[in-house]
Amino acid sequence: MPEPHQRESDSPIDPSPPSSGLDRCLSSSHRMVRSALFAETFAQNRKWVGRQMVLWCRSGEGASLRLGVITSKKVHLRANKRNLARRRLREAYRNLRPYLSGDFDVLLVGRRAILSSDWKAVLREMMKLAQRAGLIDGENLQRAKAELLAE
Repeated sequence: MPEPHQRESDSPIDPSPPSSGLDRCLSSSHRMVRSALFAETFAQNRKWVGRQMVLWCRSGEGASLRLGVITSKKVHLRANKRNLARRRLREAYRNLRPYLSGDFDVLLVGRRAILSSDWKAVLREMMKLAQRAGLIDGENLQRAKAELLAE
């Protein structure tokens, strides 16, 4: 019988951090929440455009691979669809974060195509944009592809 608030299917998770030193959680300290940081990111004008998302990078004081996510009504008029797009972007970044390096904050802007794309396409595009932005090196990119896309 499982403990209260525990699923029978929960398997134990290895609590040790990955070799890169970054874990896969996105607590409040790993997120950009102040609008001034978003404005500063847009002012630096460092962006890489993909079909499903736009990746913006912010360098400066306090930058430490924090994540900000934006989905506007251009993605979809229904709030539940915009929330789905945000969840997909956060989850893809959460999985890719241990392979990233650098003193940058990342802002992801969702585009309409993310709603109809399959999961591996979202991961592939985020890896491609991160490589073009210089957030991930060749060795870590190969490890990320092997571990995240092999399933």
